[in-house]
Amino acid sequence: MTEHRTAYLCPRIFDGTEFHLDSALIVERGRVLEIVPTGDLDDTMPRRCLPEGIIAPGFVDLQVNGGGGVMLNDDQSVDALRRIAQAHATLGATSILPTLITDSPDKTVAAIDAVEAAVAADIPGIIGLHLEGPHLSIARKGAHEARFIRPMTDRDIAILIDGARRLPVLKMTVAVENVTPEQIRQLTEAGLVISLGHTETSAAQAKEAIAAGATCVTHLFNAMSQLGNREPGLVGTALSQPHLSAGLIADGIHAHPDSIGIALRSKTGPGRIFLVSDAMAVAGSDLREFRLGTRRVLRTDGRLTLEDGTLAGADLDQLTAIRNLVRWGFADHATALAMATSVPAAVIGESDRLGCLEPGTAADFVHFDPEGSDPASVWLKGVPLTGA
Repeated sequence: MTEHRTAYLCPRIFDGTEFHLDSALIVERGRVLEIVPTGDLDDTMPRRCLPEGIIAPGFVDLQVNGGGGVMLNDDQSVDALRRIAQAHATLGATSILPTLITDSPDKTVAAIDAVEAAVAADIPGIIGLHLEGPHLSIARKGAHEARFIRPMTDRDIAILIDGARRLPVLKMTVAVENVTPEQIRQLTEAGLVISLGHTETSAAQAKEAIAAGATCVTHLFNAMSQLGNREPGLVGTALSQPHLSAGLIADGIHAHPDSIGIALRSKTGPGRIFLVSDAMAVAGSDLREFRLGTRRVLRTDGRLTLEDGTLAGADLDQLTAIRNLVRWGFADHATALAMATSVPAAVIGESDRLGCLEPGTAADFVHFDPEGSDPASVWLKGVPLTGA
């Protein structure tokens, strides 16, 4: 029976790993059935022709601080998570890790509770939680509030292990200044994804953290020890350690395009560099400013800053980041798209269900003009969301 099937025809369909040319994505009851050459289609099957552009999996964003006018730090509720996820879905990111930046212990507990409830309620797009802090380095705090930064305690460990048990994904950014290798080992054994960031770590200290289970680096180049001639720092470690992956804010503001090009050419695998938005409350809205705790954040010319000029997250979406990498000449479309789909899905151990268009996966996908500037058209579970 084909009455519940729809074929989406497009010159190029990216499945998360490779392109299929002159093919059709077949969707049935909200799930991907298969990708087939257009010549193999049943003549009776309903079809939607998308004559230009690319079909790709919905983007996977592992660092989303807010959106739709809401910051997770200000509102740890299911309604807030729904609003954030909806804002990012309109931008093409159909799977996100809402991110709580450094705050009080009560906020951490509340965020875990809210994400658990959102997942139970099947809120589209919410796949887990990212805790960016509070166990960071004061020296590399960036826009994080120093008064909340502190060493990790046994109570923190208990809360986090419990959170990992309750959530599909719990990712956490830590600094070696306030978290020990033994604590990292405890957390990774409990299922957390541990990322290094906001730290002055030496390469030797970073390698100890990696040996203990850290697998990721948060926003490469930003808020970390830099690559030097005698000390590789966290930047050099991220690029040279094969099993370490790294998030990247490809807006040309957080890192110079040439630095990004060097990183992409230098990175050894199987760990990969992946794209993150580091988005704030303004994502998916026309807000010109918002509050980060007690501080005012200004939105000007694609840049978000505190009043003293400190960068405070990014005014970026994944499609813009993809287009930037291609426009700068540092990645082809397959590489850039993988950095926003299958690579981040693999970082959190979800490559079998997210960031791909494989049979049986949710039909969350986008269609866009790779050479243009218009937003993507978006489908969630086969249902048109926007522009579709």
